[in-house]
Amino acid sequence: MRDRLRWRWLAWAAIVWLSLSWALLAWARGPLPDDATVALSQLPREAQLVWQRIRQGGPFPYEKDGTVFFNRERLLPPAKRGYYREYTVPTPGLNHRGARRIVCGGWTPTEPDACYYTADHYASFRRIVP
Repeated sequence: MRDRLRWRWLAWAAIVWLSLSWALLAWARGPLPDDATVALSQLPREAQLVWQRIRQGGPFPYEKDGTVFFNRERLLPPAKRGYYREYTVPTPGLNHRGARRIVCGGWTPTEPDACYYTADHYASFRRIVP
């Protein structure tokens, strides 16, 4: 019984420690710098096609495309839940979703206020400039 309680306490402590570490890391990195932009023409061809599909309303090959992005990393400007949506940018040669994404903010998915590109699974973002 004592061992079980000890393990539960250790698991709880680890979860709290990891959550705090993650929050501190996000806070230390800070929000997206104002100069973190990329021209649409400089993105990989796959990203350009996804950007076009977003504006056309699809079709999207992945089930997660168009779902709510929660901005847990807090690298994008703060917004209410549901403002951001994520889309997969395929990586040639991979048989899974990979790390590349476009995240768009706005209340009308086909007319986003701003879109951001990440090649490293949300560790960094650059605002897409059409």
